[in-house]
Amino acid sequence: MIKFSHIGLRYGIGPEVLSDVNFTLEPGSFHFLSGPSGSGKTSLMSLLYLGLKPTRGEISMFGHDIKSLSREQLAYMRQKVGVVFQDFRLLNNLTAFENVALPLRLSNKSEKQIRSDVSELLEWVELGDYMHRNPMTLSGGQQQRIAIARAVISKPRLLLADEPTGNLDDTIGYKLMGLFEQLNRMGTTMVIATHNQQIMDQFYHKKLVLNDGILTVEEPRNMVHAQGEV
Repeated sequence: MIKFSHIGLRYGIGPEVLSDVNFTLEPGSFHFLSGPSGSGKTSLMSLLYLGLKPTRGEISMFGHDIKSLSREQLAYMRQKVGVVFQDFRLLNNLTAFENVALPLRLSNKSEKQIRSDVSELLEWVELGDYMHRNPMTLSGGQQQRIAIARAVISKPRLLLADEPTGNLDDTIGYKLMGLFEQLNRMGTTMVIATHNQQIMDQFYHKKLVLNDGILTVEEPRNMVHAQGEV
């Protein structure tokens, strides 16, 4: 379980970019994160992957109070979180294969298993013919698929994705959403930040909606219709 209680976040002496944020992510839940540009989505994602600490309030992740963890414990906790950044953050001195293999090498998987798992996943995202290419020689959409493959390869307990379908055509975008759905059914908790209303309408999950740093939780549309509350 991941729980945010009365979270506030400000940078320096500026105004709060997040104000009294309260929500709980149950294990195996799936949430979209939406809101206009500047609403605080990136800041909230940074808190979720432990890249920032809140100015006030409490965060509990996987049974631990984040404030009580040492630097080493925080580093271990981050290994439970897969992240797809909007700017990809691929290592350009490594091939596509080596980028995706990194999380498995950090967790000391065997080279045999790494070759098998990475090759299979790159084939699945239609990059099997590009696995030995440098990311800089690939298109933005191809780089995005490498970043997604790297984030999901180790089957993290929490997966965060910032606009994961933004540079992809509809066919690949929906295929990757299918991969996220499959991971979710296997127990991974998902938070997908997106502006794509069509994606949110097609896949029925709760929404975390941010406006001016204030967060509300919305039920999926099909549940609302089922209750007759149009």
